[in-house]
Amino acid sequence: MRIELVNTGTELCLGDTINTNAAWIGQRMAALGLEVARQTIVPDGGAVREAIEEAAARADVVLISGGLGPTNDDVTRESTAELLGLSMQQDAAVTAHLESYFNKRNKPVSAATLRQAMVPVGAVVMDNAFGTAPGLYFPAELAAARGWHSHLFLLPGPPRELKPMVESWVEPRLRALLPDGDTRRVIYLRITGIGESDIVEKVEKDLEAIAGLELGYCIGKGDVDVRLAGQIGPVEQAATLVRERLGDCIVSEDRRVLEEVLVQELAARGQWLATAESCTGGYLSSRITDVSGSSRVFGHGFITYANEAKAQHLGVPLALIESHGAVSEEVATAMAEGCLRVSGADHALAITGIAGPTGGTEGKPVGTVFVGLASKGGLPTVVRRYYYPGARDRFKLLTSQAAMEMLRRRLLGITIPG
Repeated sequence: MRIELVNTGTELCLGDTINTNAAWIGQRMAALGLEVARQTIVPDGGAVREAIEEAAARADVVLISGGLGPTNDDVTRESTAELLGLSMQQDAAVTAHLESYFNKRNKPVSAATLRQAMVPVGAVVMDNAFGTAPGLYFPAELAAARGWHSHLFLLPGPPRELKPMVESWVEPRLRALLPDGDTRRVIYLRITGIGESDIVEKVEKDLEAIAGLELGYCIGKGDVDVRLAGQIGPVEQAATLVRERLGDCIVSEDRRVLEEVLVQELAARGQWLATAESCTGGYLSSRITDVSGSSRVFGHGFITYANEAKAQHLGVPLALIESHGAVSEEVATAMAEGCLRVSGADHALAITGIAGPTGGTEGKPVGTVFVGLASKGGLPTVVRRYYYPGARDRFKLLTSQAAMEMLRRRLLGITIPG
């Protein structure tokens, strides 16, 4: 099945907006065992008609995002109808949705807004629960008069609207279009705690020897996805090999990121986490609270950037800081244990380090960080020293990843590397 993407938006062409939709759709298609053959980006306006026409002549499925709004340069809907020779009519259900949407916001429904209720005859409306513009699906038979065999999906541009529509409308229809008996499978093994080169060293040679296996890697937010694709037999054989070699480092096999896994593990145990951050400035707690349901497991987050804050909020003795330095194993231990005591949580993670670019010494260069983990139940406090030189944002990312990985390993009874 050949799939093409057409993304419309002048802001994409100018670089004002990064095209995250294309990357996300590519990942979702890969998870179905499908591959995007081509991506096309065009500005708002008439260029979308030509792009759709070219893609539809080649592809089995074309996913078009953007250009469904109320402004005069949103012409994706009209362009598709013209290409397929379809008339337009106002859809009562979409009109009712628009009226309800704007009534809740105490706003009138303008004539421009009602353009979004115009639906080409024969197209299937895909409800938009998170915005105003509905999506539209054109089955392949509507394109037959043009000699095409392409299924067309028109999707809104904003990711918060596009993603739920792809998951609830597009993916089920693509699964239905796959040939009966299709046994292709894709597994993503998300790995953290070791780098891509180490993964390659441990598994790549043997994975490449498996006939019929498609192997790929994707570096993410402090982790690496090992992508295994092909028929069920080779994929399962490869997955077993990776689990045997790298099992302790596998965070998920369903593309969940570490913070999702951590929140779900804590929730399953009915346990609470608290954090005490210095150099990461709340980045760790931000990642955790990005996860839906984190309120069930996360109650306290302290940002103790200054030494006085460490003493006031966590009870870290100033004398300890003066004797060992704020960036030290001793202070990380005191921060973690103080955070655990003050918060009443089951686990506490503490971070203290030198993000740079200034502040480093010969013994503690920029990029040095200590992460502490304290837990109830008589478990020993664990502190690890890491070294992440480079930009401050990268430092924060890798440090927060290391902290969460320490806790994941404790929860699962896996050894925390020294």
